[in-house]
Amino acid sequence: MTFFSILFALLIEQLKPLRADNPVYAGARALAEKLEGSFNAGQVQHGRIAWFLMIAAFIIPVALLYWISLKIGPLAALIVNIAVVYVTLGFRHYSHFFTSIQLALNNGDETTARSLLAEWTRRDTADMDVSEVARIAVEKALVTTHRNVFGVFFWILTPLGPVGAIMYRVAEYLARAWSEPKTAEREEFGRFAVQAFYWIDWIPVRLTAAAFAVVGNFEDAIYAWRNFAGRWQDEAVGIILSAGGGAMGIRLGASVENAADVIPVDAGTVDSITLETETPVGEEASVRALQSTVGLVWRALLLWMLLVLLLSIAKWLG
Repeated sequence: MTFFSILFALLIEQLKPLRADNPVYAGARALAEKLEGSFNAGQVQHGRIAWFLMIAAFIIPVALLYWISLKIGPLAALIVNIAVVYVTLGFRHYSHFFTSIQLALNNGDETTARSLLAEWTRRDTADMDVSEVARIAVEKALVTTHRNVFGVFFWILTPLGPVGAIMYRVAEYLARAWSEPKTAEREEFGRFAVQAFYWIDWIPVRLTAAAFAVVGNFEDAIYAWRNFAGRWQDEAVGIILSAGGGAMGIRLGASVENAADVIPVDAGTVDSITLETETPVGEEASVRALQSTVGLVWRALLLWMLLVLLLSIAKWLG
């Protein structure tokens, strides 16, 4: 059932992507803001209480709905599964940005590419050259694909099923929403949300990196993962980008000259001091890197689907 849930949800999303301002996301945003406004007194324990209330507000109704659907029959459970996967996946939420940036760079329209990247990443891109635009687009795409697709895949495969998928996406949102922009009061309030998502995402991050290695240049991906993942401020981002970059033979992360100044919200950055002693494998990002990223993501997606299918078959036979 899980395989068909994911397959049908992906097909539906390709035909009719869920809008970024849909009622579910809008409701989650409104509730998160309300809880932050009510509980944020600059203490970690207040953020912990708000986090559990937010998670409970989503997983309890989904758990009840899924339990009822199982009592009704397999078809009802399948429909609930498809609906949850469709809502939690975000494969098409960002792909239009990436595709448009790729098209603009292929046409030599650097101004449009920078404008699209600025809108997507909410960063100042005015002084970026083509290589930097391509690099940041690749970094953003790899991290976003993990958090919007592969992380969801892992949690829906667990015994929690759709409840796990909902928990993952809500936890991911809270880790971002309650920590940016950074202030002393908000940093304390959002600390638990960041720590909770770190552990929730611990296994999925490594499975995504492993998938990139399997469908790409395995040797370079593993080498980069082992030697360069720690050079990003965010450990999870470092694992994904080092393995993804190694798998494609592309050097990701800020250059030595810019590493101290460039700190993307989602992409992280490399350590300029350690880069001076050893250079990461791969070539500098270029327009071709965007096409390589598309291929890597789709191959990784097919690998995940194959694994889901095999697990489903094993369950049926068992």
